[in-house]
Amino acid sequence: MKLHEYQAKGLFAEAGIPTPTFKLASTVDEVVAAAEEIGYPVAIKAQVQVGGRGKAGGIKLVDDEAEAREAAESILGMDLKGYAVDRVIVEGAVDFVDELYVGITMDREAGRPVIMASTEGGVDIEAVAERDPDAITRVHVDPAFGLHPYQARRAAYGAGMDADIAGDAAKVIQTLWTLYSNRDASEIEINPLMVTSDREVIAADAVMNIDEDALFRQAELAEMEDEATGDTLERQASGVGLDYVRLSGNVGIIGNGAGLVMTTLDLVDHYGGSPANFLDIGGGARAETVKNALELVFADENADAVVFNIFGGITRGDEVAQGINEAIAAFDELPKPVVVRIAGTKAEEGRELLNAERLIVADTLEDAVQKAVNAAQEVAA
Repeated sequence: MKLHEYQAKGLFAEAGIPTPTFKLASTVDEVVAAAEEIGYPVAIKAQVQVGGRGKAGGIKLVDDEAEAREAAESILGMDLKGYAVDRVIVEGAVDFVDELYVGITMDREAGRPVIMASTEGGVDIEAVAERDPDAITRVHVDPAFGLHPYQARRAAYGAGMDADIAGDAAKVIQTLWTLYSNRDASEIEINPLMVTSDREVIAADAVMNIDEDALFRQAELAEMEDEATGDTLERQASGVGLDYVRLSGNVGIIGNGAGLVMTTLDLVDHYGGSPANFLDIGGGARAETVKNALELVFADENADAVVFNIFGGITRGDEVAQGINEAIAAFDELPKPVVVRIAGTKAEEGRELLNAERLIVADTLEDAVQKAVNAAQEVAA
């Protein structure tokens, strides 16, 4: 479960991490009132769970009421990478001289959490890792013993932070670890952790994702779940029992198994496309389930084509094909090209059953993905 910035920042402030004064607003008048109360200059920031909000026009720095009103009118209601902005936070602007990065996530390969720190804050940390891996210091934590203070200091100093702020940054890292472990987080980060002109550190952003399987023991966070699920399609998917994650590409992906879907995502990228979503319909492919899945992908304006990757295991390929045919019969016209690949038990019989007049049938996964990528490119052209 992804928390919004204002939710995560509230938890950070409660734990003692320095944050700017901020208020949540959902109307232009509320934005102006909040800005007046906080005092100019202020930052107005769209509350949607995507990166690159600033470049997309979702973050604006304003110096007076006229600018605040203009910024609020442009941000509220905007479509930001497929997300409708219905609220913003108004927070005091930070007079900063440097931007740092600190975060904690799970290192699957090492099998333990890892503290990450860098002096290259304010930009996509994945881009930093690709461009200059040595710019990020990594310190692994044994969950049986937790984060020792010396490890937090090692992360801060190892990243090359100036001595006069490394101690404060280490304290922030220590507090992040407490939140990470006590709140059952799967990821937590501050990007950027700003250094002010007075040589203080302050969390100008906040990211915190919670392990959904642990929400039964996180009552306070569980109450935030509805608000935290900011994407309409993701809420709809949850309501019909589908595992759906919206991405930013233009090729919709549906599969019956998480591994199959992940493989399809990788192949879409390999063949020059960009995945629009992750959608796992599970082991069975009944008509109603397939119909719900198609409706979700069809509703995504970014998706220009759809690829089904189906493996007939316990559920036979011919049964899957019948489910797909029944599902598309509910649509007078398919709004986007749909490519289907079926493999496994009764796959040949399944391919023969598919309605080839309305669907694009592929023999292999590679062929299906290439057809979907090409179809999406043609639609977008």
